Amino acid sequence: MADEVPEMTPAQKRRGTLLIVDDEDGPRQALRMVFKDDYHLLMAEDGATAIELAQQNDIDVAILDIRMAGMSGIEVLERLKYVKPDIEAIMLTAFETTDTMRQALRLRACDYLNKPFDLAAMRTAVNQAMQRRTLESEINSSAEKVQELLEELQNQRIEEQIAKKRGDIYASIIHDINGPLTVISGFVQVLNQRLNRSAPMEVEDLEFVKHRLNIVTRQTTNCIEISRRYLDILRNKPGQQCAPRVSVSQLLKDLEHLVRVHPSLHDNEFTLTPFGENVGVTVNGTDVIQILQNLAVNAFQCAPTPHHVEISGEVLRAPLDLQAFKDGPNDRLLNVESMQNTAPLVKFRVSDTGPGIPAEVLPKIFQPYFTTKGPREGTGLGLNIVQRLIREGNGALHCHTKPGEGTTFTVYLPGAELAK
Repeated sequence: MADEVPEMTPAQKRRGTLLIVDDEDGPRQALRMVFKDDYHLLMAEDGATAIELAQQNDIDVAILDIRMAGMSGIEVLERLKYVKPDIEAIMLTAFETTDTMRQALRLRACDYLNKPFDLAAMRTAVNQAMQRRTLESEINSSAEKVQELLEELQNQRIEEQIAKKRGDIYASIIHDINGPLTVISGFVQVLNQRLNRSAPMEVEDLEFVKHRLNIVTRQTTNCIEISRRYLDILRNKPGQQCAPRVSVSQLLKDLEHLVRVHPSLHDNEFTLTPFGENVGVTVNGTDVIQILQNLAVNAFQCAPTPHHVEISGEVLRAPLDLQAFKDGPNDRLLNVESMQNTAPLVKFRVSDTGPGIPAEVLPKIFQPYFTTKGPREGTGLGLNIVQRLIREGNGALHCHTKPGEGTTFTVYLPGAELAK
C-alpha cells in the first residue's frame, strides 16, 4: 500500500522524483523527513505498489530495501528496470551478502548501503544518483534535439534537391525543345508565305509544302518524345528497362534532317558520314538523337567564324580497352563506372575544326549552367544533358581537344544486332 502523497507541482517535477520502497514504516518515514524538502517523494511498502507507482509516474531514483516480505528488493529492481530502464537505484540491506551485491550490480544499481544507513552517505548517494539522472536526461534530450535537427536538415536537403531537380528538368525541357520549336516556327512562317501568295499553287509548290510539313511533323514528334521523357522523370517512373533496338542508319537519317535545318548551322560546313554497316542501339532513339544534336549544336557554336563539323562513327566488335584512356589537359573520359562495356558497341564521333577547349575550361564543360558564351547565346545545359543521357543509356563519353585544332566528342553506346 502506498503512503498518501500530494500531487506534484511543476517545480517539484523539475527537481526530481524519489521512490522509497521499504516494508518497514520506520525507515520509510525517516527517509521522508530527510528528503521531503529536496525531491518529490513516492512511498511504497511492497514491491507490487512500487511497480504500480513506476508505471504511473516518471521516477528518477528509487531507494529499495533488499529484504521485504513477498517480493524482494532485487525482484523489484528487476521489474523497475523493465518498466523504466534508465531509473537509478540505491539498495539498502541489513544483511549484506556477496550474492545480493552481485545481483544488484548485475541489474545496474548505482549504490549499495547498509542499514542503519549513515545520513551523510545516504544524501551523497541520492544526490549523485539524481545528478546522473539529470545528466542522462539532458543528454537524451540533447540527442533527441540533435536527431530532430538532423531530420529537419535532411528533409530540407531533400526538398532542396527535389526543387533543384525539378528546376534542372524544367530548364532541360526548355533547352531540348527550343531547337525543334525554332525549326517549326521558321518553317511555318515559310509555309505561310508560300501558301499566301496570290498565284495558284503549282506542282513544285505542293512538293515544297509537303517536304516542309514532313520536317515540321518530325520536329513535332521530337518535341513530344522529349516531353514524355522528362514527364517520366518528374513522375519518378523508371526508364524503359529494355529499349527496342533502333537502327543506327535510320537514326542518322533523322538526325541529318534536324541538323540541316537547325538555326545554329549558319554558314558552317556540315558533313554526316554513314556507318559502313548497320546495327542497332538499345538506347531510346530520341535520346541518341538528342545526344548527337546537342554535340553538333555545341560544335557549331564553338566559334563565331565558319568552320567544319562532322558526324561519323563505326561499330566496335570488341570491348573498349579502358586502360588506354587517360584524363589530361586535352582528354576527359566520363561515365566509365556505369558503362556497359560489352560488344557490339556503337561509336559516334562529333568533330569540329574550331578553336578547341582550353585546359582550364575542359573540366568544367559538363557542369550544369556552365557556359563560355554570352547570356543570349547559351544556357550551359547542352553538354550536361548529353552526359546524363549517356549515363542513363549505360554508355561512355570521351572528349579530346587541342587548342587551335578543334575538338572531338566520341560517344560509346551499347549496340545490338538487328533482326533479319
